Amino acid sequence: MGIFSSPSTPATQDLAAGASIRAPHQPAGRQPAGRQLGAPKPGREWLALGLLMFPVLLVAVDNTALTFALPAIARSLEPSGVQLLWIVDAYPLVLAGLLVAMGSLGDRIGRRRLLLIGSTGFAAVSAATAFAPSAEWLIAGRAALGFFGAMLMPSTLSLIRNIFPDPNRRRLAIAIWAAGFSGGAALGPIFGGWLVEQYWWGAILLVAVPIMLPILAFGPVFIPESRDPRPGTADIASIALSLLTMVPVVYGIKSLATEGFGVAPATIIASGLLMGYVFVRRQKRLRSPLLDVSLFGNRIFSTAITANVLALFSFNGFILFLAQHLQLLEGQRPTESGIAMIPALIATVAAGLLVVPLVRKVRPGFVVAGGLSLSAAGYFVVAFGDHSGGPALLLGALLILALGVGAAETISNDLILGAVPPEKSGAAAAISETGYEIGSLLGTAILGSILTASYQQNLVLPEGISMSGTGSAAHDVAQARETLTGAVELAHSLPAPLADALTSAARVAFDSGVHVTASIALGLMAGAAVLVAVVLRGVPKAK
Repeated sequence: MGIFSSPSTPATQDLAAGASIRAPHQPAGRQPAGRQLGAPKPGREWLALGLLMFPVLLVAVDNTALTFALPAIARSLEPSGVQLLWIVDAYPLVLAGLLVAMGSLGDRIGRRRLLLIGSTGFAAVSAATAFAPSAEWLIAGRAALGFFGAMLMPSTLSLIRNIFPDPNRRRLAIAIWAAGFSGGAALGPIFGGWLVEQYWWGAILLVAVPIMLPILAFGPVFIPESRDPRPGTADIASIALSLLTMVPVVYGIKSLATEGFGVAPATIIASGLLMGYVFVRRQKRLRSPLLDVSLFGNRIFSTAITANVLALFSFNGFILFLAQHLQLLEGQRPTESGIAMIPALIATVAAGLLVVPLVRKVRPGFVVAGGLSLSAAGYFVVAFGDHSGGPALLLGALLILALGVGAAETISNDLILGAVPPEKSGAAAAISETGYEIGSLLGTAILGSILTASYQQNLVLPEGISMSGTGSAAHDVAQARETLTGAVELAHSLPAPLADALTSAARVAFDSGVHVTASIALGLMAGAAVLVAVVLRGVPKAK
């Protein structure tokens, strides 16, 4: 998502301050017709927000909780290194490909209705996937969860836009929403670690059923319905093109990272990019596009989206690495590693709430840039620090990173939502959520693949361990060369001196990839901070 230049106008300045703007071609003094089918009574809007937080927390917790369950999944299902990444990636891949389509569908059939459909499907598929007997089953289940998850997130954010028409109250509601999303990502390892330790990894998925009950029971009563009163026709071709763009690009990137450069992955990536070009051209021609690409002509809108993509790209890559480091190299139980992240959870929530009044005194562009700079500082610690002295350094870096992400996301989301009239909030929320998921997806796919490839290339097995042999011994050695989990599992079956040597070699190989990925994230965050500070410097303070 690039930055397209366009002249700054009073309307865009008002939107940056959190004010609503009227729809194109709408006469002044008239409100958009039918933006809500029923508004909540005074005071009940916060109850509606509370109900909306259940799917937000579930989606965020589910993603990072499963990341912390990867060692247990690897022991249970014995996936390959590529399959292990697909277990993580299948969900956000489908989610990212369908978010815009689902946001548009919610505008047409009703956002609350779509939210309830998605909640029902998400709970049902979670229950089925919890008992997956194989890696392939789990990957397919995660993809199905992505389909229903795509119905949840745009609906929650667009409903907030309509429930809270007042800019200041909406800004606080968005801060709570963002804190729930970011805090849920940090809470996931704590909750997931406890479930894995007390039960089994499938309990992380099974818990979706009771979490969804409040929204299904009380959502129709307390959450007002809203939709676009003049929706266009659904365009199946655009939906197909969005999927044909995302899937090949991500798959090709993963293949390049794990197998090296080749004609096949390069061709796959090129085909995805070509489909993306066709998708954009089609949206420009349609009277009712699936994705209103003209929104990206607004520098404020496109810069805020870019900041979200880069922040989530780097953050998810860090979480993927940290989950494995704490459990496999530091020897922590899942619950212990989750509890160690509580300070980051608190920091994320606190930062998101504290910046709400701050933007009345400091220009929002500088607040977002400051948050991204904090994230860059966290990655600097990881990239140039010594990881062998225990988990304190990495957890301290996570705390700094959490403060930065919590602050930046809250204000950038407010800028994004303020860019559109209420009846188009589903589409804007979908674009914002697509940015979230693309960042998360590519962070896991690219940084995770680089980390895996670096481990595999730099692992030097100690003398006494070789690939020769047959049966289970050769399989165990092959798994050790494939993933860090395999190396740690093999070390548990070896005599002490050889086990220590293998663990040390695996740590060195793993850390080599960590330094590389952290350096990449550092560069991205520093560049994003400069970009935001320059482009958004003229956005006025909130009123």
